[in-house]
Amino acid sequence: MSRRLRLWVLAVGGLGVAALYVAAALRLPGFGTAHHPYGTRAVAASLSRRTANVISSVNFDLRAFDTLGEESILFGSVLGTVVLLRQTRDEREVPPAPARVAPAVRRYAMLTLPVALLVGLYVIAHGQLSPGGGFQGGVVVATALHLLYIGADYRALERIRPVGLYEVGDAAGEAAFLLLGAAGVLSGSAFLANTLLPYGTFNTLASGGTVPLLNAAVGIEVACAVVVLLARFLDQAVEIEEENGR
Repeated sequence: MSRRLRLWVLAVGGLGVAALYVAAALRLPGFGTAHHPYGTRAVAASLSRRTANVISSVNFDLRAFDTLGEESILFGSVLGTVVLLRQTRDEREVPPAPARVAPAVRRYAMLTLPVALLVGLYVIAHGQLSPGGGFQGGVVVATALHLLYIGADYRALERIRPVGLYEVGDAAGEAAFLLLGAAGVLSGSAFLANTLLPYGTFNTLASGGTVPLLNAAVGIEVACAVVVLLARFLDQAVEIEEENGR
């Protein structure tokens, strides 16, 4: 494709996006008004589907397809990182230098790790009920595991972080989100439509229909993705060096 043709394709695409943006902007409510139709409709939809956290209702019900796109961006980032930071033929693994950790830091990290891990799992599990959810809880879980690197050493972290399993978990979380969406189509509804499960009792763990399942899938994907990302960067910083010693 020539440069001129590429510019024409870019111009046509840009004009299309601009037209859609202008059409949407013209129908926005006025600034400074007390009338907020989107918030009112989101709250009503959340309550009708027994989801106490309106944000989770928006993310995993009203615009679940957008959330799939956000999750896929992270999945693609991990895939790119794994490919780019793989060990090459002119590199070799070296044993990491033993870490010297202050006793106070070690105690603090060891005490904080299980608490942070529990908090992360709680945030994921209660995403449809209270602030938080799979994205936030997944990051907390991944961060909690790396407290072992701060409080002990790199070898201790490696023992609880088999990267291969976390790569499988990353793919499984992404696949679970897609399969839940496809299940909606197979049931005669729309992709990612919240029609598969009963909505349950408001403000309970079993409420919200498919919202808690999608939230859990995102939590698994995000936690595993962050672990894999950090693992690849830490490997480059700690274990891998070029043959000439750099």
